[in-house]
Amino acid sequence: MKNVIQMIVVLTVIAVISGIALSEIASWANPKIAINRAKETEKAIFRVQPKAKSYKQIKNIDFELYQVFDQNNNPIGYAFPYEGNGFQGKIRLIVGLNDSLNVISRVEILEQVETPGLGTKITEEPFLKQFENLVTFPQIEWIKGSKPTKSNQIQTITAATISSKSVVEILNNGINKLRELKQKGVI
Repeated sequence: MKNVIQMIVVLTVIAVISGIALSEIASWANPKIAINRAKETEKAIFRVQPKAKSYKQIKNIDFELYQVFDQNNNPIGYAFPYEGNGFQGKIRLIVGLNDSLNVISRVEILEQVETPGLGTKITEEPFLKQFENLVTFPQIEWIKGSKPTKSNQIQTITAATISSKSVVEILNNGINKLRELKQKGVI
């Protein structure tokens, strides 16, 4: 009985010390992670909006949104990071849209934890290239096993269909939110 009590006490002490250590490490690392994430987002804005020379963040909405401008400070569209569920976990992407919200300039995957060698193909050029100059109206569609026939379609990746569909769903959800904000006059 004495040994059982000793083991419980030792394990409890180890658990408390480990919990405190993990909490301290997280509080030290989280600000650094946020700074690095913001830097990567800033770089990605110009990759998904290659004609942009400057941008400003639109405040007072419940997600990140950036309006982008050309060299004459004329608005040319938007860039916005958005996330949703993939096959294995969250997929965070950034998309560049024209001012009318009806054509994508580019899409880039910022973060993902999809299956290596399969789902991670959503980060590769053949898949992402399909989104360049893709029409978003009425919404983006995916097709499986054949080439797209419409200007708003992309082809899913064989063996990574769920990840491909997830990217399309994330894009459609985000673009619909933007359209609602535009209709309300917020942006």
